Amino acid sequence: MSGDIVKLTRKDFQSDQEVRWCPGCGDYAILNSVQKVMPELGIPKENIVFVSGIGCSSRFPYYMNTYGFHTIHGRAPAIATGLKTTRPDLQVWVVTGDGDALSIGGNHFLHVLRRNVDVKILLFNNRIYGLTKGQFSPASEIGKKTKSTPYGSIDAPFNPLQVALGANASFVARSLDVDPLHLQGVLHRMAQHKGSAFVEIYQNCNVFNDGAFDPLTNKATKSETTVRLEHGKPVTFGASGKKGIRLNGFEAEVVTVGENGVTEADLLVWDEKSSPALSFLLAGLGPEFPVPLGVFRDVDRPVHHELEMAQQNAVVQQRGEGDIEKLLHAGDTWTVE
Repeated sequence: MSGDIVKLTRKDFQSDQEVRWCPGCGDYAILNSVQKVMPELGIPKENIVFVSGIGCSSRFPYYMNTYGFHTIHGRAPAIATGLKTTRPDLQVWVVTGDGDALSIGGNHFLHVLRRNVDVKILLFNNRIYGLTKGQFSPASEIGKKTKSTPYGSIDAPFNPLQVALGANASFVARSLDVDPLHLQGVLHRMAQHKGSAFVEIYQNCNVFNDGAFDPLTNKATKSETTVRLEHGKPVTFGASGKKGIRLNGFEAEVVTVGENGVTEADLLVWDEKSSPALSFLLAGLGPEFPVPLGVFRDVDRPVHHELEMAQQNAVVQQRGEGDIEKLLHAGDTWTVE
């Protein structure tokens, strides 16, 4: 053995499985970005695991030439938590969809974030149930007409970012399937983050919810409909870069530099380390605002498996090594005859 470090490529992370998503599905673009980023992380393939639940996106582990689990509906965070707790040396990624994570798996999703388990969570949000042929999901907008809501949904949708921030997630971001440079930048940031890292990826389902994010991806409109968050920089958008967001008390408002006495100094300067309240405000901006993309929060918090290991070590120091036989025969025992 020469001891040389083997440089991996995107091809090394492509499995031999036939990809079975609908032609044109946004999942392809996300898969390509993930396979592009993986070799750049410098982590051996055998130390990477992808865990998924149920849904179109959850076929992801089959297409990665790494270890992986295709688990049960909504339970990927629980499997990932157990894996990371017992094998903290592994880098564990969770792939889920808006139905998988926010409906049946909502409870697991909240707890993996509040515990700050060191896993990377990719939520593919197409605002529809694609695998089961187009029912409305917890992220579908009010009025959405689907096979299960023929007269329009009356349910207020979850905002995945606000859910994550409410659970005190230590890393929260949003990106787009068809913006590989932006998405790959976010994936790199996630991989480097210590603790739960969550990204909502707007993903086009071209069969059951086609065009849901067209205003954000269309070259003719995206400069006016999106705003890129960059730490330490003013929040600006628009073709001329003169439009921006400023705070008026606890309210955000769109302003234009050079109009009505507005200067660049009036604009909100983005701080991803600040209180989650500011991130929560931007995550919930209404339709009259551009949609923020980028990192909403990146802070340090104690990591779950390190807390657990420290506690176990402290107990062993205090009480000595455990004895399973002694434990089993402790207290009252009886025999069933």
